Amino acid sequence: MSKFDQAKMLLQMKKLQKELQKMVIDVEQGDGAVRVEISGDQKIKKIHIDPEYVDLDDIAELERWVEDAVKDAIQQSQQVAAEKMQPFMGMLGNLGL
Repeated sequence: MSKFDQAKMLLQMKKLQKELQKMVIDVEQGDGAVRVEISGDQKIKKIHIDPEYVDLDDIAELERWVEDAVKDAIQQSQQVAAEKMQPFMGMLGNLGL
């Protein structure tokens, strides 16, 4: 791979990274009781808890919803990033990475 091709690929990867940073993935648990917003680069943006759905006598349920929502959000952001990075994987292999 030529230096020009390497530089071009690096620019494309930086563009993709910025695109992932701007992307927001929204995940819900507990029929909307908990909502997590995460960026495509796996940064938690917001966790929203709707108090109408929360039973204060069952905080363990709320904790499960939050945990599940965060896990789902991370998994979805990883999947999106992997799909977006797929075209670059062959090129990276050519660089010996």
